[in-house]
Amino acid sequence: MLTRRQKSVLDFIQSEQREKSITPSTREIQKHFRFASQTSVMQYIAALERKGFLNRHARKARALITPMQKIRITDVPIYGEIPAGMSTLTEQTIEGHVSLDARSANVSKNGQTFALRVRGDSMIGAHIVDGDIVILEDRKDVQNGDIVAALIDGETTLKRYVVEHGRPYLKAENPRYPNLSPARELKIQGVMMSLVRKQERRKSR
Repeated sequence: MLTRRQKSVLDFIQSEQREKSITPSTREIQKHFRFASQTSVMQYIAALERKGFLNRHARKARALITPMQKIRITDVPIYGEIPAGMSTLTEQTIEGHVSLDARSANVSKNGQTFALRVRGDSMIGAHIVDGDIVILEDRKDVQNGDIVAALIDGETTLKRYVVEHGRPYLKAENPRYPNLSPARELKIQGVMMSLVRKQERRKSR
């Protein structure tokens, strides 16, 4: 996941390479973003390299940084929390965006992709914990066993979609929570494609 400023730095590097066929120097990046020092530039470059968006080439002044090939960055809107309160996607206010490499996030080129913050521990057995961001795609081909955001009898939740004896239900991945069978309505709003985990900062002693 890229921060907004990290994405801006990467976009600048890529645009300079497209227009001038040369990689901008760290001094040019510093001047463009008005960073106080080149140390800030190197910190952003190191972060982009660590996340797999750049390659650094030692001993080459101008070819210091090269965007990785075939990376398609997509901004995925975050619509809020799940399981609470989402009746339809069109009614949701976008709370922000998460920038992802579309290929590694399993995001298709033409699919409608969105993100939701996870609230609760009903899916810990699937390694989805409170505070995670799930990336989902609005699609029709839901498979048995997919993890989905679903509207069931007026409430939205994140569960595993299971079909047994021709009848679908939603399965929790925590024995403390019951399975959910629809009394009236079960509508799939999105199929989970990938997961973004927020790293907790260690408190300094």
